[in-house]
Amino acid sequence: MQRDTRQRRVIRRVFMNVGRPLTAGEVLERGQRMMPSLGLATVYRNVKILAGEGWLSEVELPGGGLRYELAERPHHHHFLCRVCDSAFDVDRCPDKVEELAPEGFEVDGHELILFGRCAACR
Repeated sequence: MQRDTRQRRVIRRVFMNVGRPLTAGEVLERGQRMMPSLGLATVYRNVKILAGEGWLSEVELPGGGLRYELAERPHHHHFLCRVCDSAFDVDRCPDKVEELAPEGFEVDGHELILFGRCAACR
């Protein structure tokens, strides 16, 4: 386990306060409000460390860079705003999604991504 630096504590606080998947740039923007000297290289290094330790999970969404979110979340999906490119959690899972598979196929997992405009961009 890596040592707990002031920068890492700020980055953790960003994720705990926001509660949605964030890009490194979004982490930097919010983190600099608490620590103006926080740099992008420090954010990238620390989110990779926190993901490696299992505290963060990587989220890959179409058309955007890698995002990170708190790892200990139950199964959920995402909404991606086409205007501001922000990602949000969708906590509900559609019923009987397995029935969408072709006849004779076995589903062992699924992902659902909703696209549109978030409340702020609407």
